[in-house]
Amino acid sequence: MKELDLKKTIDVLNTIMEFELAGVVRYTHYSLMIIGPNRIPIVNFFKAQASESLLHAQQVGEIITGLEGHPSQKITPIEETYQHSVQDILQESLNHEKKALDLYKDLLDIVEDASIYLEEFARGQIGQEEMHNIEIKKMMRDFSLGVTE
Repeated sequence: MKELDLKKTIDVLNTIMEFELAGVVRYTHYSLMIIGPNRIPIVNFFKAQASESLLHAQQVGEIITGLEGHPSQKITPIEETYQHSVQDILQESLNHEKKALDLYKDLLDIVEDASIYLEEFARGQIGQEEMHNIEIKKMMRDFSLGVTE
């Protein structure tokens, strides 16, 4: 096994933590902005996403402190398009989830063959983010318009 680069690992973990904390704010905002006849299940979806983002940030923070690092208190800047149709919000969510997927892949690249625990953590998060991408894409399909993306 190769030596774990602690600085790189902690740096990317802090980036992930900042991104996940931004996700809490982003998804909470989305849950407040949803209107229309399908509001309740979509609001519940975004509230669950916010809770999951917080859990992920906490998990990452625990790993950072376990590696004797210092968890960031910042959040990643949140893009605001001021477009709040369900389709627009879902597209923003998909963009966010794709970025999260990339960050966990960056973590995997750094820790692969250096830490089995961190490698498995990264792979598990990648799997979850891939599922989120699939779910959001499915939610974006609008069969009334014949769009199947």
